[in-house]
Amino acid sequence: MGKMTEPTYFILSALLDGPLHGYGIILRTQEQSGGQVRIAVATMYRTLDRLEEERLVAADHEQVVDGRVRRYYRITDEGTEAVRAEAARLQQAVNLVIGRIAVAGA
Repeated sequence: MGKMTEPTYFILSALLDGPLHGYGIILRTQEQSGGQVRIAVATMYRTLDRLEEERLVAADHEQVVDGRVRRYYRITDEGTEAVRAEAARLQQAVNLVIGRIAVAGA
C-alpha cells in the first residue's frame, strides 16, 4: 500500500485499541488528533467499505441500541501492518525535516 489518506490513517489508528462503531470511530479520531481531524460520516463509511474490501478492517459484531443496529469494526493484522508502515513513513518525513532545520541552524 502506498501513501494513505488522512481519513484512512486515522480510522485505522482509532481501531488499534479495539472494535468501535461508526460514531465511536469519529469521536476517537477527533480525540487522537486533538480536534484537528474531523471525518464526515459519509467519508467514514465509504472508507470503511473500501478498507473491508482491502481486508484492512472487518466487521466484528453488531449491537442493537435504542432499536438501531450498531456495527462494530475491528482492525485486521493487515490493517495493523499498513498503519504501522504509514506511521513509520510519516516519522521518517518528520525526522528528515527536523534534521534539516537543525543543520540549517534555524
